[in-house]
Amino acid sequence: MTTVIDWEFAVAAGRRFAADGPHVSEGSARAIVAQIRRASRRAVEPVAEVTGLMAPLDAHHAVVVGRPEWIRANIAQMQVAMSPLTELLQRQEPTVLVREAGAKATALQLGVVLGWLSSKVLGQYEAFAVPGQPSGRLLLVAPNIVSVERQLDVPAKDFRLWVCLHEETHRVQFTAVPWLSDHFTETVHEYLAETDTSGWQTLRRVIAALVGALRQPDKPTLIDLVHTPRQREILSHLTALMSLLEGHADVVMDEVGPRVVPSVNVLRERFDKRRSNPSRREGALRKMLGVDAKLRQYTEGAAFVRAVVDQVGMSGFNAVWTGPETLPRPHEIADPARWVRRVQP
Repeated sequence: MTTVIDWEFAVAAGRRFAADGPHVSEGSARAIVAQIRRASRRAVEPVAEVTGLMAPLDAHHAVVVGRPEWIRANIAQMQVAMSPLTELLQRQEPTVLVREAGAKATALQLGVVLGWLSSKVLGQYEAFAVPGQPSGRLLLVAPNIVSVERQLDVPAKDFRLWVCLHEETHRVQFTAVPWLSDHFTETVHEYLAETDTSGWQTLRRVIAALVGALRQPDKPTLIDLVHTPRQREILSHLTALMSLLEGHADVVMDEVGPRVVPSVNVLRERFDKRRSNPSRREGALRKMLGVDAKLRQYTEGAAFVRAVVDQVGMSGFNAVWTGPETLPRPHEIADPARWVRRVQP
């Protein structure tokens, strides 16, 4: 049976469209990988101290990867994440030709997007459990870390540790809070299960939205154009959760930073300036793919976390991890005091 998405073709397309990484000698590459691994281990203790969350050390699977490996890992994650949608489409009965064309076209779209993103992502925690693979891997993308530290002209050792502080916080969130991974997966699956798949028109709508967004980047994002009313509701809760996770990681890295990263103030200033001033082309791509919304999650989530910590301390903030019912609701991200009144009256 022909699959809905040709996953191997997506991997190949992603690698084809991925940019080359910075040039380094073989010896330098080995040294960089070794230092990033050391930085990931060094980040464990200070992150645990600041967060007050205890994550099992045997769950610490930090893997230093290149862009092709990151693409393959994300395709594997997407296979798990998108299973409700692919199962819905699989039950439909288009002709073999239509199915094969759709499988290739969708794979090409995924490949193009992941190829572009593969040069942007510094690190990533794998939240979805992939069969046959160690759960909870922390991916650190070496060529991107090197590329950004060179662009910012900052001390390499400091920048690598600083990045690891952020990514280690994500590992701690998911491994110290037992219910979080399942809740995140179930929410994503619920969102995708609501997709309108009638008549295999989803693919055509996505392509039309893609073309429109390229021509008019000030218009709604790709996701805005294809999701249903129920998906908007689910997405608002998922966005609040992502804002919490990203904001918490940013706050922790800034809290730990002055203790272990000598140049942390320079790093934050230059990194934020780079993040907020993309080129015109990159700005259009960010808007089209919803990356701007992702960047807002850092800012809005960090403001929420800082406001709650200022009011009730880190131990009081950690009530957020009690269960799904104590997560901030969409309207509470912009009104932290409202969350405090609800959760800690």
